[in-house]
Amino acid sequence: MTLYSKIIGTGSYLPEKRVTNQELADQLAAKGIETSDEWIVSRSGIAARHFAAPDQNSSDLAVNASKKALEMAGLQPNDIDLIIVASSTPDFFGSFPSTACVVQQKLGITNHGGAVDVQAVCSGFVYALTTADAFIRAGMNKNVLVIGAEVFSRILDFNDRTTCVLFGDGAGAVVLTASEEPGILATALHADGRHGNILCMPSSFGGAIAGEAYLYMDGPAVFKLAVSVLEKVAHEALEKADMTSDQVDWLIPHQANLRIMSSTAKKLGLPLEKMVVTVDQHGNTSAASIPLALDVAVRDGRVKKGQTIMMEGVGGGFTWGAVLARF
Repeated sequence: MTLYSKIIGTGSYLPEKRVTNQELADQLAAKGIETSDEWIVSRSGIAARHFAAPDQNSSDLAVNASKKALEMAGLQPNDIDLIIVASSTPDFFGSFPSTACVVQQKLGITNHGGAVDVQAVCSGFVYALTTADAFIRAGMNKNVLVIGAEVFSRILDFNDRTTCVLFGDGAGAVVLTASEEPGILATALHADGRHGNILCMPSSFGGAIAGEAYLYMDGPAVFKLAVSVLEKVAHEALEKADMTSDQVDWLIPHQANLRIMSSTAKKLGLPLEKMVVTVDQHGNTSAASIPLALDVAVRDGRVKKGQTIMMEGVGGGFTWGAVLARF
């Protein structure tokens, strides 16, 4: 019998505090930094984002999203035998204990299943989902909770209008289970460390923190590379599954920039109506963006059982990847 992995539950969570472009522009203006709703929308497609409360960490957002995913899947927390959390903003400095272990504790899971964090920035969820798929196909796990959770507002430089207007906080989760029915059809992961400097947090730890503990991004360089690799990795996943782009029902890309997303859809020959867009209301939530968008589309009825979805993303590192799945 061939073993597959299949998504049986999705969930998401956004912090209560919603910040519109105008509200953010007003806050920046008070510091002498000029921006506007029109400027932000024209360059990114973003109209609003959510920021976590001071007492909310990535694990808190992750737990809320996970509970919804578990409920949809019809599972209890102790049915989960592996947790994988993708995050660039872990609860603890040095990433230990891992955010996955914190989530395990907060969900009350006591079965001693595995828990681990994955770091691939905005590609993190694709990397985590691919890892979970491999574990299930190998027969090592039955039910895996895969989460993307971020509090990017904590690492933004609010003196830099080119980056601070782009990002938001949130979490998305899926339950992946062993199945005789194909679910994850194909995956592809890549990285090129030579481009690590175009999207990074340039602080280092050699006994003491050195450098700037804020996100840095070379926007034009990221845009150019993202448009190039996203098309290629999507075709790679399709070729592995012996499928073509016209068989894709929904494209769910990393929600970074509407221009990058639209360009990718056009290069794949997909009408924009087949692309799930949440970047306008969520901003760029890094590893959380794909599962957030997936959950929105599942719960509003767009993504239906039996449909084929393409999830893909790029992130700092430089990393990129794609997952082709039948929902």
